[in-house]
Amino acid sequence: MTDAPALPSTKTTAAKFDDLARRRAEAIDEPEAGAIEKQGKRGKKSARQRIEMLLDEGSFVELDAFAKHRSSNFGLDKRRPAGDGVVTGYGTVGGRQVCVYSQDFTVFGGSLGEVHGQKITKVMDLALRTGVPLIGISDGGGARIQEGVAALTQFAEIFRRNVAASGVIPQISLILGPSAGGAVYSPALTDFIVMVDKTSNMFITGPDVIKTVTGEDVGFEELGGGVTHNTKSGVAHYLGTDEEDAIDYVKALLGYLPSNNLTDPPLWHDGEQMLEVTDADRDLDTLVPDSDNQPYDMRRVVEGVLDDGVLLEVQPLYAQNVVVGFGHVEGHPVGIVANQPQQMAGTLDINAAEKAARFVRTCDAFNIPVLTFVDVPGFLPGTDQEWNGIIRRGAKLIFAYAEATVPLVTVITRKAYGGAYIVMGSKQLGADVNLAWPTAQIAVMGASGAVNILQRGALKAVGDAGGDVEAERTRLVSEYEDALVNPYDAAERGYVDAVIAPSETRVQVTRALRALRTKRASLPAKKHGNIPL
Repeated sequence: MTDAPALPSTKTTAAKFDDLARRRAEAIDEPEAGAIEKQGKRGKKSARQRIEMLLDEGSFVELDAFAKHRSSNFGLDKRRPAGDGVVTGYGTVGGRQVCVYSQDFTVFGGSLGEVHGQKITKVMDLALRTGVPLIGISDGGGARIQEGVAALTQFAEIFRRNVAASGVIPQISLILGPSAGGAVYSPALTDFIVMVDKTSNMFITGPDVIKTVTGEDVGFEELGGGVTHNTKSGVAHYLGTDEEDAIDYVKALLGYLPSNNLTDPPLWHDGEQMLEVTDADRDLDTLVPDSDNQPYDMRRVVEGVLDDGVLLEVQPLYAQNVVVGFGHVEGHPVGIVANQPQQMAGTLDINAAEKAARFVRTCDAFNIPVLTFVDVPGFLPGTDQEWNGIIRRGAKLIFAYAEATVPLVTVITRKAYGGAYIVMGSKQLGADVNLAWPTAQIAVMGASGAVNILQRGALKAVGDAGGDVEAERTRLVSEYEDALVNPYDAAERGYVDAVIAPSETRVQVTRALRALRTKRASLPAKKHGNIPL
């Protein structure tokens, strides 16, 4: 018995094209018009508008626009919108390929269902397979309750891919609405989180649950708003004034990052600088005050080294006693880590150590040299720091520098005391080129403290004999400074490679980075280190 001949299609080719246009309109155009109106009332952009703002004009290619959920629980089978609440695809930013997903709050509140999650993991797999950055735009209320465990397990699928992609491709999270419950952990696993003031929220448990369980009365903004996560928790890396500002920051950030860990960061421009000291360079010669206790702005030093003085700060509102961010030297991206004497005298505390450590590891993962500027009197003392783990958490900074294989250049401008000197990119920790200004003070501790300990008996004897204790203290401090609190003892021992005038900093750093472009280094074979988490 032979098969019956296939029946001819009842639709013409033209009719099929018309059907495609109708389906596209139903799946994309009509819902988008509604989303723009609904989001506009909230002062927000739609999921597709956000992608259009991020990507180069006309470059976006959407994936799975017709995907629909398959759940029938609680009447979901009567509402099966195309796309299932997330827009996914790929395009370019500044001509460079990226993958992107953007949650649509107007569809089930942007909640993550099974198909919603599968769309995200599909574009994540594409990003990892092709070695391009992934940008996720979050605007949703967590797992879709109606779909139960089928939705919940998609978080695990996403998290597993976040971890697999970590250190391989740049991952950036834009939080442009709520992100609650398990949904917050995907952004937390990415390299950078960008939030918007008074629009973004991130929290594990919301205000209502907290009030019920603990009795605390807290609002959304105070609990998990953009200001909170940029100033208190350190979860976020930038606070945008609005969505456009946040997206512009992401575009700028991508300009410093390579597509993946096997490629070099993009060149801003191609051309070497004239290595001559300029009048602008000479301004640094008068920057450090005569008094050790008087602050100055370390950003002036950083900006004096970078092309056009442009520094893109990361976490500028958090742990402000250390400055981290990206810049260019001769068009090549570099990472900056700098103590800030204007904040807490530049001391290292738990937050600053973790901020700097994570940034150094990010640079190392993506082949970006690290420039370190040191003016650190020590670790912040106190029971609060000790009880909250400054030993363990400060060790993260040691681990980050010691593990890094990218070019490391360190400049000591003033204080470099004790263990804090060691952890800030010291020569023995693995830095390639270490420079010091004549104002550098490299010692176990400051002269005054050292004299108080070492010369306690001598000072007591002067006092007992009716002598001028303060005059003797001043003499001993001066003697100690001449002997030890200077850069020359370290230079004699090779712990710094050169003592330079501040005005020579840009020239010497540029020369060092040129020499280090061919650096090759590797760590002992191992599965992974055990960083003190």
